[in-house]
Amino acid sequence: MNYIEVCFEIEPFSEDTAELIIAQIEDLPFESFVVESPYLKAYIPQESHSPSDIKTTLYGLTSSGEFTVKVTNNFIQGQNWNALWESNFSPIVVGNRCTVKATFHKGLPSSKYTITIDPKMAFGTGHHQTTYLMIETMLDMKIKGKKTLDMGCGTGILAILAMKMGAAAPVHAIDIDPVAVASSIENSRKNRVSEKIISLTGDASLIQASKYDLILANINRNIIVSDIETYARGLLSAGELLLSGFYREDVPIIEGAAQEGSPQRKRAWRNW
Repeated sequence: MNYIEVCFEIEPFSEDTAELIIAQIEDLPFESFVVESPYLKAYIPQESHSPSDIKTTLYGLTSSGEFTVKVTNNFIQGQNWNALWESNFSPIVVGNRCTVKATFHKGLPSSKYTITIDPKMAFGTGHHQTTYLMIETMLDMKIKGKKTLDMGCGTGILAILAMKMGAAAPVHAIDIDPVAVASSIENSRKNRVSEKIISLTGDASLIQASKYDLILANINRNIIVSDIETYARGLLSAGELLLSGFYREDVPIIEGAAQEGSPQRKRAWRNW
């Protein structure tokens, strides 16, 4: 699959402004974002790319005069995608307990949990604030023996961590994107937990077949609001729902959609 790299050159640049643009265009079919000063780089399948839709979505964002945005487009052949990811993917350590790396990273110090991820076109390497926060929170939880679902699994990183932390087998990993599911399966093999993780293509309706002690959903505000009742029905008594993928200002919307109960713990990083 060929992609278009849409470069938003921001002047003056700030990560907050980049995140503001992401929030503005998140409903368009972009599959990944890379913040690299002074650019926000967004990747979209070539057949889904519409410069007019992007222009319309950004209309009015710069009217305050606080910053300007120049948009350029670069064609990326499908076979170059992995090389692009490798050039932007550095290993990370979360809480001194979990290292996330790619297969080409060698000679790293050991951690309690080491996860090998080759992201390709799926979301979830631990670099984005929301994935990092999910990992950080999971490391402080008691997951051993819990029946767990990773909803919107992307690379499968959270399902893999849950399994390494002793979650009850099998951990279920669900994503609407077949590419993400294939990535989850491949990464499960790389981490030697493929027999303990079941990766499925589909949406929240698949939850109806099972009940869980823990549901992980690092997706986005719109999907969470739409599916949160389904998540709640999929929880066992005293089950926990761990959510991320939205901005701080979206918290009241998420809490309103939840209706019953209130979050027992919250973590934030920058505006997420």
